[in-house]
Amino acid sequence: MRVLVLLTWGIAAILPVWAETPSLIGFTPERAAQQIEREKAFDAEINRDNLKQWMLGMAGHPHPVGSIGGKENAEWMVEQFRSWGYEAELAVYEVLCPTPTLRRVELLGETPYVAQLSEPAVEGDRTSAQTRDRLPPFNAYSIDGDVTGELVYVNYGVPRDYEVLARQGISVEGKIVIARYGGSWRGIKPKLAAEMGAIGCLIYSDPRDDGYFQGPVYPEGPFRNADGAQRGSVSDMPLFPGDPLTPGKPSIEGTKRLALDEAPTLTKIPVLPISYRDAEPLLRALGGEVAPQEWRGALPLTYRMGPGPGRVRLQVKFDWKQVPAYNVIARLAGSERPDQWIMRGNHHDAWVHGAADPVSGMVALMEEARAIATLVEQGWQPKRTIVYAGWDAEEPGLVGSTEWVEHHAKELDRSLVTYINTDGNGRGFLRAGGSHSLERLMQEVARDVIDPQTGVSIARRRQARRQVQGAPHADEPLRLDALGSGSDYTPFLQHLGIASLNLGFGGENRGGSYHSAYDSIDYYQRFGDPGFAYGATLARTAGRLTMRLADADVLPFEFSRFAQTVQRYVDELSDLEQSERDRIARQNRLLDERAYTLAADPTKVFVDPEREEPVPHLNMAPLRNSLERLHTAADKYATALATGASIDLDESRRIDRLLFTAERLLTRREGLPRRSWFRHQIYAPGFYTGYGVKTIPGVREAIEEGLWEEAAEQIERVAAVLDGYAERIDAIAERWSPTE
Repeated sequence: MRVLVLLTWGIAAILPVWAETPSLIGFTPERAAQQIEREKAFDAEINRDNLKQWMLGMAGHPHPVGSIGGKENAEWMVEQFRSWGYEAELAVYEVLCPTPTLRRVELLGETPYVAQLSEPAVEGDRTSAQTRDRLPPFNAYSIDGDVTGELVYVNYGVPRDYEVLARQGISVEGKIVIARYGGSWRGIKPKLAAEMGAIGCLIYSDPRDDGYFQGPVYPEGPFRNADGAQRGSVSDMPLFPGDPLTPGKPSIEGTKRLALDEAPTLTKIPVLPISYRDAEPLLRALGGEVAPQEWRGALPLTYRMGPGPGRVRLQVKFDWKQVPAYNVIARLAGSERPDQWIMRGNHHDAWVHGAADPVSGMVALMEEARAIATLVEQGWQPKRTIVYAGWDAEEPGLVGSTEWVEHHAKELDRSLVTYINTDGNGRGFLRAGGSHSLERLMQEVARDVIDPQTGVSIARRRQARRQVQGAPHADEPLRLDALGSGSDYTPFLQHLGIASLNLGFGGENRGGSYHSAYDSIDYYQRFGDPGFAYGATLARTAGRLTMRLADADVLPFEFSRFAQTVQRYVDELSDLEQSERDRIARQNRLLDERAYTLAADPTKVFVDPEREEPVPHLNMAPLRNSLERLHTAADKYATALATGASIDLDESRRIDRLLFTAERLLTRREGLPRRSWFRHQIYAPGFYTGYGVKTIPGVREAIEEGLWEEAAEQIERVAAVLDGYAERIDAIAERWSPTE
């Protein structure tokens, strides 16, 4: 058998992104037309009522990891997948997942106050009074503690906030800090506080960011009410996600587990989330300097930094138990290339009811899987194997997916082509991030899916919004965001180097139900996605990605956009180096001026950071030389595709393997400095941003930390990685030469 591949790719590349064209990357013209017709049948199968009914079942009760409700949901999903013709099973892991046995926050002194630490039932929310399996507000993987100290307000508790405190002569040594949510991932707040000497950390949602300042609060409106508290993990996931006791190894029988006091991702100080009702009396008890304007929230008080005079006692204690995490794995074997897998995933565990996060995404995935199974019943046979996953224990720290990936790493390295992730979903605009070798595929899918509210494509609607916002590159076709962390793509992309995508809809579903007991069915149907129109759109979008990857003649990877994106990242590194040089020069000049002033008037006292050494010259030439090779190879590959070639089935399989294993070459086995679990050299979560991405992280973070020798070493390492990647692309292009 011989396949003509692929004259239309080159033509499509020069057409406007919105052009009406039947060509699809990875397909011959004839098979592209067949695929488009198949997708019309797929669209017609999507039934919004299924999403609604399944959400009523899954989010009708609390279902955190380790709960009765969580197991019931997982077993029900397995039954559904089997009824549709999938081979489905539960993959169970015993993981550390402690829950609190003691939570108490008490303001001491003349105006004592004991925090309520509860989320009462609200009128009109049918599930808000449920108690079975319901966990109270807490932060997963906080250590136990009973600490008392003066309180210090640290704004968002990110590095720049501690710089402001230092300039004011305020230390958090031996103090309890109170930080508001926002500005970074929550786990960074206790991590930094501990590094600064604090003994405890409280995190609250300020109504300016997440409450009445934004609009009416629940149940009248969508924003966080005074009792709502944001649960969430505070594990040091920038070190590694997953079970804190089994780094790099699956949580199965025979794996040696760390002792609790050896687990590096547990916090160093006790942490607890509180509502803004509970935060208000604590903040009122603060004296000291008035906080800078940008630190001031919307509570009716004067925001001061402290320390004290208010003193707080914080007590938290956990049961430190291991619980079963139930991953749902469902397979549909491919007809021609069963050893090449396309994987879709969404987690199913929730902090409480989790209607938006994660059930809205999980039910869309299930409807997508059901519709695909219907097409198979009608005679379609996808070339590649399709695997669906419902992950458990995502909320505590991507635990279920990480343990499964670590357990099956060798098999995944051999077979997994792409991982496509979703999570919570809502009304609004397409959000998409991932490996830039898949950007062209994502563009074409977004071109072909219609937005239910406007009637234009989801790509066009996204572009229009960016144009209105004045966003950079708004007139260009859809660009993928770089992925940091925060959902289940992390072990696939950043540990194993498997090309991945993460997508969902949102932007018109703003509100304050996130990680609270009020993320409920009633809330979601009123404010999240009334009518489940965008749940159906998510199913149609992710379904197209899955189907095209599963049935393409040759895998739809493309490298020109990756080369352009990495070029931008390297330019940003040069700008960062220069900005650091300018910052240090300005700071040192200021220190010189203040030293002169002190000499003239010894009564004046300033608290300044220490003088920093000037930034040495960083040689970016290795990176820029590698970029030239990458651009050349990507252009050669694009030319080979545009020319087209007749290749036999065995050769197309070999080319497939070279294509989908290319992303592996962007990893290094030793990983990033001080966090070897993260192996990808282009995308990683930031060490002090948590979810936020750092591109070319080894170089970028070394520059940010002033580790100039390390930055130079990392430049060489990343250049070598890009050279290997360019060599692979060049080899694929060579194999894809026109033949008689």
